[in-house]
Amino acid sequence: QVQLVESGGGSVQAGGSLSLSCAASGGPFSSYVMGWFRQAPGKEREFVAHISRSATKYYADSVKGRFTISRDNSKNTVYLQMNSLKPEDTAVYYCAGGSPPLRIALPSQYDFWGQGTQVTVSS
Repeated sequence: QVQLVESGGGSVQAGGSLSLSCAASGGPFSSYVMGWFRQAPGKEREFVAHISRSATKYYADSVKGRFTISRDNSKNTVYLQMNSLKPEDTAVYYCAGGSPPLRIALPSQYDFWGQGTQVTVSS
């Protein structure tokens, strides 16, 4: 069974940067597609970014140009670099993985999830 563990969350002022990591264990990481989602209080979980097995990247419009997803298969890790953070980016961030093909923006399409890490951006 695949386990995902996120790290790197924290508090930052608007305009700042944070880098999230998600380490996977228990499965063939390179065979999975990976995504990042976030959930703010009282809101549904929303798609942030996705990276395919061949490292093709997709982003939500709200983060395009500010966030960068990447993966290092040698370390079984997916990353999310977040720059120019805004207060509306405040949420719990989750990484997720699954086997393709899947609809990348739908949380229900992913097979395994991390526990989440809090990101708080103050104005």
